[in-house]
Amino acid sequence: MFSLNRAQIIGNMTRDPEVRSLPSGQSVTSFAVATNRRWKDKDGNYKEDTQYHEVTVWGKLGELASTMLTKGKKVYIEGRLQTNSWEGTDGAKRSRTEIVAENFIPLSPKGGDASFDIAEAINSDGGSGAAPKKKTDKKEESGTTDEINLDDIPF
Repeated sequence: MFSLNRAQIIGNMTRDPEVRSLPSGQSVTSFAVATNRRWKDKDGNYKEDTQYHEVTVWGKLGELASTMLTKGKKVYIEGRLQTNSWEGTDGAKRSRTEIVAENFIPLSPKGGDASFDIAEAINSDGGSGAAPKKKTDKKEESGTTDEINLDDIPF
């Protein structure tokens, strides 16, 4: 029988990645990503819900994540769900579900100033699907623009 364990999220980093080394020499990186959901209730009031997702990244990919990702940046995470259970020092059973990342894509540019924020564009037009308005920067207003170097693109 076929089964699928897949998780894909786009959200904001809630803290800087933390890298640890296991006694075996394997490195593991952990961080959290917040995702937001916004909707109108039956009375027409906007409601918002934020979910926090623990993410674990193993090996070289984790080391790369620790250099490329920082708190507050937008990121795409792809991986699988894993639940760990243990007994706490007080004897209570505890569990935690995390995303074991197999891929990530930083969505915030290196400079940190995006030309437009897709989430803001979706929320500002009420989710109508209209094209987002591009924010112009000083270089574009003055008529000078820099060329895009393909080697600078992180993916």
